[in-house]
Amino acid sequence: MTSEFYAQHVIPLQDKIFRFSRRLLSSEDAAKDATQEVLLKLWRLRKKLAGIKNIEAYAMTMTKNMCYDVLKSKHSKTLELVHSNYSVQSSSLSSEIEARDEVSLVAKFINELPEQQRAVIQLRDVEQFTNKEIEEIMDMNSTSVRVALSRARKKIMSELKKTSAHGIG
Repeated sequence: MTSEFYAQHVIPLQDKIFRFSRRLLSSEDAAKDATQEVLLKLWRLRKKLAGIKNIEAYAMTMTKNMCYDVLKSKHSKTLELVHSNYSVQSSSLSSEIEARDEVSLVAKFINELPEQQRAVIQLRDVEQFTNKEIEEIMDMNSTSVRVALSRARKKIMSELKKTSAHGIG
């Protein structure tokens, strides 16, 4: 593979790799490091990449594995996250503030999910991967992907309902 192929097929994945790393690692610095490591590994493997059917899924699988290794090495200690992958468009300041608060709450609830559910919901609802691609990236069967996604969404909705019922924000 030439550097042009790498620039065309791998470099455009940089933002997705970063967002996925950010969601799994919950630290911007750790996510930046993981992104650079993945891009470097892909560069080193560039001669083999031409034979890979889905480079994006391959890169995301590599990212997941690297992030899990980082989490294991840090004994899965919880890191602080205030993060927004979502853009908010609003006509008034108050509704924009409300939307931002809700986005922050959703991000908080996503980060409180178990590791696998957090990864699946990030891949599906934020990165817009198909369930089939998620199966490949996460090395899960289709039922497990659907169950993890369903449980994650239900948990987030439940937490949002609790929050709105209690007026906490």
